Amino acid sequence: MQILPSAIGIAVLLTVTAAPSAAARSQPCAPAQTGGPVWVTADCVDPTYNRPVIDAETDLTGPVPHHKVSGHFEGTTVKFNVYLPPKSQWQGRFFQLVYPLQNENATDDSIAFGAASGAYTVQINGTAGYQADAAAAKFAKTVAAGYYGSGSRRIYGYIYGGSGGSYQTVGAMENTTGVWDGAVPFIPGVPTSIPNNFFVRAFARLVLTDKAAQIADAVRPGGSGDPYAGLTDAQRTVLREVTRMGVPLRAWEDYPYLLGLNDPQGLLGFAGTVRAMDPTYADDFWSKPGYLGTEQSPLGDLFRAEKVDTSATITRVNRDAQNRPASLVLDDAPAGQGRVPLDFALYDGSTLVGPVTGSLDPATKVFTLGSGNTSEVLNAIDQGAKLRIDNRWPLALTAYHRHQVPTRAGFHAWDQFRDADGQPIHPQRGVQVGPRVSVGVSGGGTHTGKITGKMIMVGNLLDVDAFPWDADWYGDQVEQALGARSRDTFRIWYNDHADHIGPRTPALIDGTGILQQALRDVSAWAEKGVTPPRSTRYEVTDSQVKVPAKAADRRGLQPVVNLAANGRTSIQVRAGKPVTFKATIQVPPGTGKIVSTGWDFKGDGTFAARPFGSPRERADVQMTFTYTQPGTYFPGLRATAHRDGDTRTPFATVPNLGRVRVVVR
Repeated sequence: MQILPSAIGIAVLLTVTAAPSAAARSQPCAPAQTGGPVWVTADCVDPTYNRPVIDAETDLTGPVPHHKVSGHFEGTTVKFNVYLPPKSQWQGRFFQLVYPLQNENATDDSIAFGAASGAYTVQINGTAGYQADAAAAKFAKTVAAGYYGSGSRRIYGYIYGGSGGSYQTVGAMENTTGVWDGAVPFIPGVPTSIPNNFFVRAFARLVLTDKAAQIADAVRPGGSGDPYAGLTDAQRTVLREVTRMGVPLRAWEDYPYLLGLNDPQGLLGFAGTVRAMDPTYADDFWSKPGYLGTEQSPLGDLFRAEKVDTSATITRVNRDAQNRPASLVLDDAPAGQGRVPLDFALYDGSTLVGPVTGSLDPATKVFTLGSGNTSEVLNAIDQGAKLRIDNRWPLALTAYHRHQVPTRAGFHAWDQFRDADGQPIHPQRGVQVGPRVSVGVSGGGTHTGKITGKMIMVGNLLDVDAFPWDADWYGDQVEQALGARSRDTFRIWYNDHADHIGPRTPALIDGTGILQQALRDVSAWAEKGVTPPRSTRYEVTDSQVKVPAKAADRRGLQPVVNLAANGRTSIQVRAGKPVTFKATIQVPPGTGKIVSTGWDFKGDGTFAARPFGSPRERADVQMTFTYTQPGTYFPGLRATAHRDGDTRTPFATVPNLGRVRVVVR
């Protein structure tokens, strides 16, 4: 460990050396009330993160010129980096991205965007909660003051994070003061999101996989608009249930992701958490009234038909060169593995040795051992031992949301599981897993809505991981907590044609730009009182968030693209006949100008830029294209807006899509 003898290093070293006397005058950061989250102020001293050490300083030219300061908090595993642009570029602020699983290395885009926005960038390796982030933010202010020679000048800070990072961001803004002045939580989760959002989709996967392509076609541009057509009663029940839970109907277009068809865990990655917190759930599910495991209904019949619970005898153990078990040959195996994962456990006679990880090939009856098996299990594997094969837990977990009706008011997605008196119609478990997970990730926060700075929350309308209604729910908490002040403190911007993880299909856009503009707007709001664009106007019906068709009515920040092919949203044409595409593009009044358009006539994600004139708030565009091959196409027009009409900047650009259906005969 070395503290480099640069000017900033000396300044920070002096500050850290003086810290004990300062700490003696400061109070330790502590909960404001017994059992509550830690309340962090600008002056309190965190008892865990109170010994920052600078490990290295470097002047770098890429991605933009900046001074990088790297360090850690002694006695912890937390590392941090501070990326300081030149003094001539800095405008007195910093941006800080948070996420539980990130490392301390900010991306080139984050560093460059911060510098272009007059901000230095702070990032730590991921932890639960906000305390380590707050300690890094406070220490970085000392670092910045030394580097810029800014003395007592106030430094403004802004925290932002998505998904798990949204929990941390909300927790930070409800439980700190004087650390950050504003925040941009995006793709937000709420105290019921984990594990329910994933288990709900596993429920849909179990019942609706065979009908998924049909549902997808119904919700695509030019589709029938009736995703329930042709479904059985049980399938209708499940589609209606998951839709009312908040799974966006339009997101079925990418059903492989929605249903987790490529997820080896089948969307049940939190199974271990639930099994530890609620160990008797599966037994109750298959034996007690009120659960689908015993319910006499078509859906109950489906669950019981999918159930696997059998044992197989090990007839041969194949070992590797080190004589360790590698695979097991069984005397029997279930014919198919169904649509949920299987559990495996080793038994010595009737005695359970322990769970086994691995994969089963039903055709060959060979079980290949995976990683992570204990030595106790590996040593007990022998010819004649039994392998139990079952899916009792995975199947039961797909309906877990029915038995997790929130006791906290406002979670209307669960109204479908309440009777006329508001009481749950299904048995409820003794533990509500979601709130416990939420408290852990957010650092003890409970989403009170009592934010201490400006906040712009960004939700994506096609998000199947963090449902779109989550932002609306949190907006209600802020309004209840702050009353009329919420209008001068909080915004919700919805982002259409965007989901949780980025544009993996031609039907999705990159939502980074709206986050960047939100950070710029929240900083102008906090520092200069510049009011940002109004919240998106929307309504929530049966947990589906719907926005107006016109930009002026929709508000928010995103442009709206209305595209037609030969005047319609769905057409049939002969190969070789030209198709005329016309579109009107508008931005919400006063939010920016259209700066670019790109056409994707084949719907394969290849957008070709086409000039449309100078940047402006409204653009009417027209193109002609001739299809030479029969098929069904979903051509799209992507339009991008920028607050200042800058056609060259890579930052804070806000796109949206218009799409239609063209059937070529």
